[in-house]
Amino acid sequence: MNDATNGFPLDRTSTPRLGVAVAPRASTSRVIADSLRTAIVDGTLAPGAPLRQDTIARHFSVSAIPVREALRQLESEGWVNVEMNKGATVAPLSADEAREIYEIRSALESLALGLAIPHHTPETLARSRVLCDAAEGEPDPSLYVTRNEAFHMSLYEPSGRARLIEMIVALHRRGERYLRLKFGLPEYKGESDAEHRAILDAVARSDTAAAQSLVAAHLLGTGELIHRFLTDRARAEAAAAGATRTPRARGRRPRAQNGS
Repeated sequence: MNDATNGFPLDRTSTPRLGVAVAPRASTSRVIADSLRTAIVDGTLAPGAPLRQDTIARHFSVSAIPVREALRQLESEGWVNVEMNKGATVAPLSADEAREIYEIRSALESLALGLAIPHHTPETLARSRVLCDAAEGEPDPSLYVTRNEAFHMSLYEPSGRARLIEMIVALHRRGERYLRLKFGLPEYKGESDAEHRAILDAVARSDTAAAQSLVAAHLLGTGELIHRFLTDRARAEAAAAGATRTPRARGRRPRAQNGS
């Protein structure tokens, strides 16, 4: 995230990553929300960056109304903070939120996997294996996040629980920018790939208890890893900030003495 902009608009010298709202009027606010969400996830808009309605409206060539609607939507999803008389800013990364997201995912995805296993077929398992292979062979952290989600969802889709799947997808979206932190650390990719293989093998042999235990451990471990990483980074930043402060002189300066 080192190249993240500190606010809107984007640096004119860089390649814009935000789309242009060209959809019908009814969906303009959704297009804007999707574009801003993507920019937040990939780090184009950094935590704490201001999101000025008038500037965003000019960027998308729209009025302020769909921009306000988009920001309200993002606020409800936790991507944006909106304060009276201060406007909107990108929500900060939170170690506690990251851990909680993965705790909830662990519970829901264990449930979905248990419901899905009896309905898996040779065809669905073959598709999951292809997606697992694709994730394992993906060197790009950003693309790996997408392939990781596709693999996970392929395991749960046979459950036939549309609302449960919808909740899990929403949590994947909410946790994506945290997951990118993990996959920005290459040493953990091999560990994740091995855990995916173990989960898939348990599903293939219809060992529900083992599959649920493995997916829970996989997700809880990720949450703890990200929590530790963000906590350590916050401490390091606080220490660095403290070290750069100029210490105040203590006591009063002595008066100059006149010669006699």
